[in-house]
Amino acid sequence: MSNTLLQTPIEYLKGVGPQRGELLRKEVGIHKYEDLLHFYPNRYIDRTRYYKINELQSQSLGTIAEVQIIGKIINIKTVEFGKAKKRLVATFVDETGEIELVWFQGHKWIRDTLKLNTAYVIFGKVTSFNGQYNMAHPEMELLNEHQKSLRSAMQPVYPSTETLTNRGISNRVINKMMQQVFLETQGNFAETLPQYLIEELKLIPKNAALFNIHFPKSQELLSKAQFRLKFEELFFIQLQLITKNLVRKHKIKGHPFTIVGENFNNFYQKHLPFELTNAQKKVLKEIRNDMGTHAQMNRLLQGDVGSGKTIVALMAMLIALDNGFQSCLMAPTEILANQHFNGLTELAKDLNINIKILTGSTKTSERKIIHEALENGTLHILIGTHALLEDKVQFQNLGLAIIDEQHRFGVEQRSKLWQKGGPSGVVGGAIPPHILVMTATPIPRTLAMSLYGDLDISVIDELPPGRKPIQTVHRYDSNRLKVWKFIKDEIAKGRQIYIVYPLIQESETMDYKDLMDGYESISRDFPLPQYSISIVHGKMKPADKDAEMKRFAEGKTNIMVATTVIEVGVNIPNASVMIIESAERFGLSQLHQLRGRVGRGAEQSYCILMTSFKLSNDSKIRLETMCQTNDGFEIAEVDLKLRGPGDMMGKQQSGVLNLQIADLVKDKDLLLLARHKALELLKKDASMTLPEHQKLRAAFIELTKKKNIWNYIS
Repeated sequence: MSNTLLQTPIEYLKGVGPQRGELLRKEVGIHKYEDLLHFYPNRYIDRTRYYKINELQSQSLGTIAEVQIIGKIINIKTVEFGKAKKRLVATFVDETGEIELVWFQGHKWIRDTLKLNTAYVIFGKVTSFNGQYNMAHPEMELLNEHQKSLRSAMQPVYPSTETLTNRGISNRVINKMMQQVFLETQGNFAETLPQYLIEELKLIPKNAALFNIHFPKSQELLSKAQFRLKFEELFFIQLQLITKNLVRKHKIKGHPFTIVGENFNNFYQKHLPFELTNAQKKVLKEIRNDMGTHAQMNRLLQGDVGSGKTIVALMAMLIALDNGFQSCLMAPTEILANQHFNGLTELAKDLNINIKILTGSTKTSERKIIHEALENGTLHILIGTHALLEDKVQFQNLGLAIIDEQHRFGVEQRSKLWQKGGPSGVVGGAIPPHILVMTATPIPRTLAMSLYGDLDISVIDELPPGRKPIQTVHRYDSNRLKVWKFIKDEIAKGRQIYIVYPLIQESETMDYKDLMDGYESISRDFPLPQYSISIVHGKMKPADKDAEMKRFAEGKTNIMVATTVIEVGVNIPNASVMIIESAERFGLSQLHQLRGRVGRGAEQSYCILMTSFKLSNDSKIRLETMCQTNDGFEIAEVDLKLRGPGDMMGKQQSGVLNLQIADLVKDKDLLLLARHKALELLKKDASMTLPEHQKLRAAFIELTKKKNIWNYIS
């Protein structure tokens, strides 16, 4: 069937019209026939069984969720209840008894459509009130129409919204629209996958899959339809991502860094503070290989908190320098930028290289010096925040751009960095810098393959030697005295302590109060002059925050009471205990990030999760996971299961994976299969021009026009 009919605006479908069309567009994003076709049910109800009314009496209602009954209406009345409220009540009977049907809204038009003494099939939830059975807002269909319709044994239930339901677009109405689409198109849809793949994976044809997802004749056919459509969705996403990666490698030129020279070798042989782990060596090799070709590097470097990404970043920058190029490192916050600056300056103190930092609070006089040194090439490495993106910041020859915690930067911000390549960096004629994206937020493999499938991925999955795993325990508020005693013992050994309170935007006043109450009671229990306490929260001026952080970093205070502002990037090797108050109010990745603030020295470190007794099931799973493992990737997998992909990526990227039928958590194996098959196909025929790939190519070109997941990715 030609694609043209599927492109018809939805209001032209019989039974829809302009008003309903507008609602469907607004509420559920259905614009054309095609969108309706891919509007999949989210569950199914078995409609093979018809109940008799007297069976309802004999069964405990708990076991019957929704029932289907054949019978007729013998009486309709309007009943008043409460203040000026009305409900419509109809008496529905079959040969075994009677039940009341109730409507609280839409009385007038419902009353006009109901026919007395005519056979109906009703469907809905049954409840019992004063010994009388009733069904509110039932789905109703005349028996003769019910027998004629494309009704299947497994009744689909479509996603809906309150507005749709209130405006009369019920599940049954959507089902009717679906039948209409199949009638008008004759259920004949273009095949999209190559025949050999369909045979190899025993997939059912596209027509059969679409028919059985909406009108399944049996559970078995439904499963086959789901498998086929999920595979196809994931397969096209992977085709898109892998193609993007291949195109980039062939088309986007990069500066070939062929020299590994004096700076790199001098540092590696004489100034390494510790032996690199095997994981760091492996990642460095991958980066060197990437930067040594004529293609632009685009690599994602994942490593847990404290795994040593900074040293890898420095060594990559030294390679750029050996080849005569500048580097920059962009971080999302000043605290983090300062930390990178201090860390890199310390590592490179014996090398003859110029490193500067540029943030919002850099003074104008200092900025001027930085801008000049960048343009004349005497500044080798620039660390900074968003300030790096300002138009005034121009490099002589930027060869490597490193972006830390990249999910906090938008696509446009990253592309701005591309255009800073110096004189040759005239947009269009530019050779862009190599890009290394770093994250300390472990991303589950399935998410990484879908979100960053067009980047090459490196993982540092071991901690430097000498680091002891952090011991994590869960304690209830009632154990607080013991916890305080433990803190006093640790302080006596010369250690420092973090105590973190949650900060949830909706209730800042409450959180602020929690923090201040906490601070006061801690001050009472840990009095001056024996103990000294720092406090940091979001309402403070940046300068005051930094001053408090500095006091703690210099060991002038023993305890740091803070909100989550310290989540990323505070490196204090002497801090050995992290206490997280109301730990049940934090997400898993946040708990893991906070825990990573301790355990940076050689001493044994501890993380204590404090909660009240009232815990939800999810909270219990989160706390147990934290106590069982220190592995960020394992934690990320549990997090993905609990929260789903949309939530994990935060607001900026939650729209990324608007999958229509597949689920990254449940369909993990299918995703791996789809990626494997996509790679296989593109190795054989990268441009998809072989005769057996004609249909695939056509579908692929259609899909790339859509701004769904595709254009979102880097």
